[in-house]
Amino acid sequence: QLQLVQSGGGLVQPGESLRLSCTAAGKNYKIGWFRQVPGKGREGVGCISSDGGSTDYADSAEGRFTISRDNAKSTVYLHMSSLKPEDTAVYYCAADPTGAGCFSPGMYRYWGQGTQVTVSS
Repeated sequence: QLQLVQSGGGLVQPGESLRLSCTAAGKNYKIGWFRQVPGKGREGVGCISSDGGSTDYADSAEGRFTISRDNAKSTVYLHMSSLKPEDTAVYYCAADPTGAGCFSPGMYRYWGQGTQVTVSS
């Protein structure tokens, strides 16, 4: 069982930036980021390949969010800039050992505990 530990998150004002981290206990699998608001399913934000050489983003994240990783630390980062109130959600990271998924939650086997991001003035 792989444990993913998330950190970061919190309350920021519109237009500000925030960085989330996801540490995967010594494993460097493909990582996806998702977010969820009450009453809705998990929305894929983006993903990064196991070696960090490839990333993909949802339209809502393109140009504002960047996913990066430091495999020496087994940590993946979600850098969010120009945040909007509609970015408010619980954000989750997830690991896909097969490397085949990106935006589909069902492709991921392991999940972080989630962290709240609130964008409000």
